[in-house]
Amino acid sequence: MRIKEVRTRVMRWRGKTVPLPAHFCTNPMDVLNLPEAPMQTFAFHGWLVVEIFTDDGMVGIGNAALTPQITKQVIDLHLKPLLIGKDPWDIEFLWQLMYRKTMAFGRRGIGMVAISAVDIALWDILGKSAKQPVYRLLGGRTKPRIPVYASRLYSVELSELAAEAKRYKAEGYKAMKLRFGWGPTDGAAGMQHNVNLVRTVRETVGDGVDVMADAYMGWTLDYAKRMLMLLEPFNLRWLEEPVIPDDVHGYAELKSYGLIPIAGGEHEFTAYGFRDLLEARALDYIQFDTNRVGGPTQARKIAALAEAYSVPVIPHAGQMHNYHVVMASLNSPMAEYFPVVDVEVGNELFWYIFDGEPKAKDGFIDLDEKVPGMGLTINEAGLDKFEITE
Repeated sequence: MRIKEVRTRVMRWRGKTVPLPAHFCTNPMDVLNLPEAPMQTFAFHGWLVVEIFTDDGMVGIGNAALTPQITKQVIDLHLKPLLIGKDPWDIEFLWQLMYRKTMAFGRRGIGMVAISAVDIALWDILGKSAKQPVYRLLGGRTKPRIPVYASRLYSVELSELAAEAKRYKAEGYKAMKLRFGWGPTDGAAGMQHNVNLVRTVRETVGDGVDVMADAYMGWTLDYAKRMLMLLEPFNLRWLEEPVIPDDVHGYAELKSYGLIPIAGGEHEFTAYGFRDLLEARALDYIQFDTNRVGGPTQARKIAALAEAYSVPVIPHAGQMHNYHVVMASLNSPMAEYFPVVDVEVGNELFWYIFDGEPKAKDGFIDLDEKVPGMGLTINEAGLDKFEITE
């Protein structure tokens, strides 16, 4: 079996989008105190889909959500020539080939996102070739089903927030995550708004449901230290990305206080990056995303490394490329899950582009052992709401 073609498509959403209000979600732009709503900067309404074709009729599907237009160029110009004529079963060699060939400009960020998308497609081919779901190739089933947490609670009016949290509890979720809306430039009054968000969700769902909260890199270390003390009474399962990802020492300091478990890693790359985080004892939970971190080839290595440090892995974003890693790892107790909603931030686009994504029932999802590969197909009939660039 040899790779004969690599096709990339950028799918840009042209349908209805829900406008994002002020204070919808904290983010790294908040400290600049810009007049416009800065969360618009982090909305992504495009997606990259990569298809790898083999000479015996296999088609592997991969994807990337970050900077899809530029990621497409990296694949088309730099990675595709390396892959043509190669055997996809040489998965480790191909990963190293792509990684080392792009070392001067890759390593992290866009270069690694491109490698991740290709790597996902290659693992999809391997599963289809072996007639097995990818999780079987990664180690097999470690749990009957995957517990998932509802990840949708943004900073909105408190009665609306409470109603949404109540609905997720009624649907059977045993955990849910909210986002903060205020950061350092909002002062002490903003801190109280953040506390009210957490208090509202905690009082709505009670103590029998795990609640997590995400600052999405929007706080400074000083602000995060002040917020820790205010949030401690609400028994959060974790505080996510309280500072920017480059501030490893800041993460380690926050973790050292032992007030609230600290989560992060959504914006970290490769086993080398996570080795440094683990050695710094910077995180209580690791949250890589397989379509950023280097694909399943790197994700499985990071999962094993984290297990040796007894740090659980709960990947960012759910989605099939992450679910297979979670299913195959005893050190992954649950997964993130984005409920199906109208397009707003952009995480929702996965539901519109692909068929096969499992829907949660009673707070769990399952992977069909009879479906080989990643288990996804492209919803070609539904792409009329997208502008397609090939």
